[in-house]
Amino acid sequence: MRIRTLIASLVASTAVTAATAADLGVVSAPSQPVQPGSEWTFAAAPYFWAAGLEGDVGVFGVQPVHVDMSFGDIFDNLRFGGMLVGEAHNGTWGVFGDLIYVKTEAEASVTRTVAGIPATLAASVETSSLTATILGEYRVVAQPTATVDLMAGARIWSVDNDIGISLDLDGPPIRSLSGSDGSTWVDPMLGIRGRVNINPSWYLTGWGMIGGFGAGSDLTWDVLASVGYQWNQKLSLVAGYRALGVDYDNDGFVYDIVQHGPVLGAVIRF
Repeated sequence: MRIRTLIASLVASTAVTAATAADLGVVSAPSQPVQPGSEWTFAAAPYFWAAGLEGDVGVFGVQPVHVDMSFGDIFDNLRFGGMLVGEAHNGTWGVFGDLIYVKTEAEASVTRTVAGIPATLAASVETSSLTATILGEYRVVAQPTATVDLMAGARIWSVDNDIGISLDLDGPPIRSLSGSDGSTWVDPMLGIRGRVNINPSWYLTGWGMIGGFGAGSDLTWDVLASVGYQWNQKLSLVAGYRALGVDYDNDGFVYDIVQHGPVLGAVIRF
């Protein structure tokens, strides 16, 4: 196995989110029907996204590696993850934000015999991934039982890979190398988000977003469908399903993946 292929496989196994990835994912801070001229309202929603990952990941210009990983595979390499959705709204206008940070670590090695001597090539990858979304909202429907918001803004992706390699010949390492590869880009985003109240306690909420358009990634999309339970005026619980895709390729760094899985979160209003 070539060194670069081993490294690319490791990067893939850490599920370089950007979610991505991460990622892990997002719940929708539910919008309450608000009349124009109302005061500002705020909501924060910590969440958990048990997402798997499928697609192609490549570094250093190496042929991308195809990955198809369950959430359990990704969780084995997870070292830290933090996710939060926030919203501020006043009448017709609002601001929506989503922040995801994920850190993963992975190691792998291959052993071959060279001139009768065992040789081991070992590689490790530490990946840090930040995804930050900020969107302005314009409320086009504000009814007692339903709201619909149009959204526009940007999503920032930043993925960094710290890579270490060592070659051992039946003893201490005879050669060690290290390096970094990654990318940061910004995608323009358009979307729609809504909520429908089934009764005073239960509601449906979700969104659809699309972006990239060649400005950062070639294309990115993001959809969420969920059901919520309004525990009281300050707290509601949300469960649903989210899928996110991104197709990015720049200077040998390839990130063309789809993440999808169930989400669970709590929405706190204040």
